[in-house]
Amino acid sequence: MAPLMEKLKVAVIGSGNWGSVAAKIVASNTIKQNIFHDEVKMWVYEETLPTGEKLSETINKNHENRKYLPGTYLGANVIADPDLENTVKDADKLVFVTPHSFIKGICKRLAGKVKPGAQAISLIKGMEVKKDGSCCMISKMITDTLGIGCCVLMGANIANEIAEEKLSEATIGYKENKEIAYRWAKLFATPYFLVSIVEDIEGVELCGTLKNVVAIGAGLVDGLDMGNNTKAAVMRIGLKEMCDFSKLLFPSVKDTTFFESCGVADLIATCFGGRNRRVAEAFARCGGKRSFEQLEEGVLQGQKLQGVGTAREVFEALSERGWQDQFPFFVKVHKICTRELPPCAILDFD
Repeated sequence: MAPLMEKLKVAVIGSGNWGSVAAKIVASNTIKQNIFHDEVKMWVYEETLPTGEKLSETINKNHENRKYLPGTYLGANVIADPDLENTVKDADKLVFVTPHSFIKGICKRLAGKVKPGAQAISLIKGMEVKKDGSCCMISKMITDTLGIGCCVLMGANIANEIAEEKLSEATIGYKENKEIAYRWAKLFATPYFLVSIVEDIEGVELCGTLKNVVAIGAGLVDGLDMGNNTKAAVMRIGLKEMCDFSKLLFPSVKDTTFFESCGVADLIATCFGGRNRRVAEAFARCGGKRSFEQLEEGVLQGQKLQGVGTAREVFEALSERGWQDQFPFFVKVHKICTRELPPCAILDFD
């Protein structure tokens, strides 16, 4: 008689708005599929709530993240753990879903402490620009630091809508090993969360990263009350620079990737409903008198803004390579974010 295959254990690293939704999705699948262990551990950056309770304790007691995803049942098999190393120590499948500014420190803490043979997937939008101007994608940072393979999942994924189980799509990007990508798709796919796979990890990841910069431009247009025609123009220009920048960085990026959920669909969703758009609108409405950092705290109430940091990283990469003149939209968004230019500069299309 053949030995029984050990069930795969899943850990989610991150417990914000999107992290909690990701945990809900995978936990609904682990209890249905025999290849996975039922329990899903979720690392929680511990906080004390106004009630005096610890965030991790309230999640485990109520099966709900009352700070970042109130009103949504995560599943009794989601176990919140404030100890990062304990969360991942036995995991075969690691789902990374934190703000991208935290991931480098998290990876350093986990180096040498993950299970040999584990696999990762990144839901994180962002990249690291090194001193020489080279760009390191988050998936590569995870692979290089932890010594494990890493796919990515990106798409038109506004977390609160998925939490309500409204139909949504996502794209998994992989490199070479299709079987691993299919296994990730089995973990994430539900009747309301449709998942496709694409052999273009850099293209998928850059789409998810760069669309946040374009969303800032779209939000500025909303804050200036310029209407949908202007917003569509900004989105078209932004999409073109997304494509051009991605293919200059990684010539292997495929044109077809931009027509997946991770591409144009995510761009549309983010430019009409995402957090970067909301904060950029508020920035334009106050005439740039309050910084993005100040507005982030008030508008997002604990969630993190990704687009401003990504705009800075893209600007650094362009500056190191002498590409600024080729990407006037990206340069303009960064300079508006740093208040070198006023919000109305987004309307200069020369």
